[in-house]
Amino acid sequence: MEIAFTKMHGLGNDFVVIDAVNQAVALTPEQVRFLADRHFGVGCDQVLLVEPPPGPEVDFGYRIFNADGGEVEQCGNGARCFARFVIDHGLWQGERLRVQTAAGPLTLVVEPDGRITVDMGRPRFEPAAIPFEAPAPAPAYTLEVDGETVELGAVSLGNPHAVLVVADVDRAPVARLGPAIEHHPRFPARVNVGFMEVVDAARIRLRVWERGAGETLACGSGACAAVVVGRQQGRLGDKVAVDLPGGRLEVRWAGIDAPVLLTGPATRVFEGRIEL
Repeated sequence: MEIAFTKMHGLGNDFVVIDAVNQAVALTPEQVRFLADRHFGVGCDQVLLVEPPPGPEVDFGYRIFNADGGEVEQCGNGARCFARFVIDHGLWQGERLRVQTAAGPLTLVVEPDGRITVDMGRPRFEPAAIPFEAPAPAPAYTLEVDGETVELGAVSLGNPHAVLVVADVDRAPVARLGPAIEHHPRFPARVNVGFMEVVDAARIRLRVWERGAGETLACGSGACAAVVVGRQQGRLGDKVAVDLPGGRLEVRWAGIDAPVLLTGPATRVFEGRIEL
């Protein structure tokens, strides 16, 4: 089977995007791992499928597969690339569209400057919804991991996130604690792990260890989770610049009953075809 694809990225968080509207595509986990392989395949953090709408209330289906072959619920950087893809390929005209993910519908808006804003929905703090093993929601939890006790916030943005506040993100033990927390038994579905340095109430620096992908240059849902946790802990305001290794995202969150809004760029790298 030969398929057409587009390589895209959002601040270096890179994707293989596949049009499953105009071509028949059914990927196995092995095929996803092959596409994601940076030596033998195309190379990416996630593979994204653009599918026909599953119902009249949305414009497209949006499926996300991590580099390890597993399907996941949410990807904010991928959603921005999704919007740019369907517009550039003539699949959609307009400034606003709705897509269905495994976590629910997302609204995507093209801003006048070409950036994409993703309405990520309302964050969920109930431990069962994350999922995270804890007796009740709290702004921070303690976790025994890798021989030490760490404090972290936990939240779902359609996918699970843990956020640690660190003094210096450049020296944060991402490679050591990231996978240890990702696979911690109190996170039964595994978890994305953010390491956040608070510069001031309107700016943070962030590195993210992504579930099933390792550390990436940027993580949109991770940026949202960090701002939500920081705001819940009284550290941040309602509009925050998030500086990741790949560049800057903007996150806005007015509070508990409001959706989280993520704004940033989406870039097409190249088009190609590959035999699977």
